Amino acid sequence: MDGGANKAQLTRRVIPVKAATAEALAPYGTIIGRAAGATPAASAFYDGKVTTAKPAAFKSDEDTCLSLATIQPRPFEVTYLERHFKHTQCFIPLGGKPFVAIFGVPTEGDMPDLEKLEAFRFDGQNGFCMHVGTWHEFPFALVPETDVIVILRNETNRNLGNIANNEASGPDLQKRNIVQRLGLVLELKV
Repeated sequence: MDGGANKAQLTRRVIPVKAATAEALAPYGTIIGRAAGATPAASAFYDGKVTTAKPAAFKSDEDTCLSLATIQPRPFEVTYLERHFKHTQCFIPLGGKPFVAIFGVPTEGDMPDLEKLEAFRFDGQNGFCMHVGTWHEFPFALVPETDVIVILRNETNRNLGNIANNEASGPDLQKRNIVQRLGLVLELKV
C-alpha cells in the first residue's frame, strides 16, 4: 500500500462502477468516439467514404504529448486522485479492451469532493476527454495488457517528477495521496 498508512486505521468507502455513457460522464468531460454524438462531415475526397468529426473540445498547447500506456489489472483501490490546470487530458483505448476510471468534478480547494466521486466502466469502444480540473485516477485495467493512448502536456510529466511526501505537484498538476492524507481507501465495486 502506498503512503505507509496502517491498514487497521483505514476507513473503507465503496464506490459502485457505472456504465460510461455520454450523459453520466458530462460533469467530467466528453466521450471520444461515435458515442459522442458529434456530426460527421464527409471529406471532399474519397467519394464520401471518409468522414471526420470533432467529438470533444480538446484544449492544450504546443507542449502536448501523446503516449501509449499499457496497464495491467491491479486492486480496485484508489490511492491517488489528481487534476490538471492547463489541459484536457484524454484516454483512448486500443484493441477494444475495457477499463474503469474514477472522476470527481473540479473543485476550488486543493482536494476533491470525495462525496461526489463516480466510477465508470468503459467498454473499450470509446475514449474520454476530461474537462480541465477534473479529479481522476489513472484507469484500472479489467484485462491484462490494456493499451490506452494518453494525450496530455509534457509539463504534467515533468510535474510528476516533483515528488514530496508521496504526492506530486506543479503548475499543471495536483496529485494527492488520499490514503495517506485521510486514512481512507476508496474501493471500486466492479
